Amino acid sequence: MANTIRKNDIVTSIVETTSMTKTEANRAFDIIFETISNALAKGDSVQISGFGTFEVRERAARTGRNPKTRETIQIAASKAVGFKAGKTIKEKVNG
Repeated sequence: MANTIRKNDIVTSIVETTSMTKTEANRAFDIIFETISNALAKGDSVQISGFGTFEVRERAARTGRNPKTRETIQIAASKAVGFKAGKTIKEKVNG
């Protein structure tokens, strides 16, 4: 089973491979993900060369079923964040 990498693990890796302090690395991490989140909130896509593309995808309204009561329900249209892996990351994952 794979391990879970958390924000602190990434920040620690940044500190170990750069001359940044932990505070600086933490702030840089926050800025990167805040920038990505803000772009997605505006409906923009975010492409990171060699890694992949984040984009907002529309989900149409649909009929579903409440698993507890088996009652048919209407599920409203919504937006979801999608990710498409880039070539480099696909090659790393597939060995």
